[in-house]
Amino acid sequence: MVFTFTVVSDEVDNFVREIKIDGDATFQDLHKIILESCNYTDDQMTSFFICSEEWEKEQEITLEDMGTNGSDEDTYVMRDTRLSELLEDEGQRLIYYFDPMADRCFFMELTIVEYSKNLKAAKVNRQKGEAPVQLIDFEEAMKSMGGSLDLDENFFGSEDFSEDEFDPEGFEITDGDPYAD
Repeated sequence: MVFTFTVVSDEVDNFVREIKIDGDATFQDLHKIILESCNYTDDQMTSFFICSEEWEKEQEITLEDMGTNGSDEDTYVMRDTRLSELLEDEGQRLIYYFDPMADRCFFMELTIVEYSKNLKAAKVNRQKGEAPVQLIDFEEAMKSMGGSLDLDENFFGSEDFSEDEFDPEGFEITDGDPYAD
């Protein structure tokens, strides 16, 4: 089966990528064709999220195993997970985080599923607009906004603690059993 994804950005209005890829390809193959289509480097800890119709994140597919072995949650790694394992219906939505440190992403939708077809290599079917810059330089962004990124010791408030600021009524204190109702 062949999947066609439409990829858009909330940062650049006219940015669209339409990617065709075989359903037996991995999420890493999809990751690579997205990077290639945007001229991005492959040096970030990117991840995909399968989402609900309302874009709520449901299942994460990470670039590398993040070592959550003790978790009850299923973990998926891009190189080990085939697209067809987690995707099957037209209209399924995904988010692809390309700049996780700045929480920047592409919104994707599985727009076409072609059964009884195969594709040897992923390809960009349609390309429109320039991709947003891959990484934001925070210092440059602050300068362009007329500010600076100077985080002195008072950035989060005074370091001085005053006993008068503590509100004991804001905490429930029980005698004896800490789990008692």
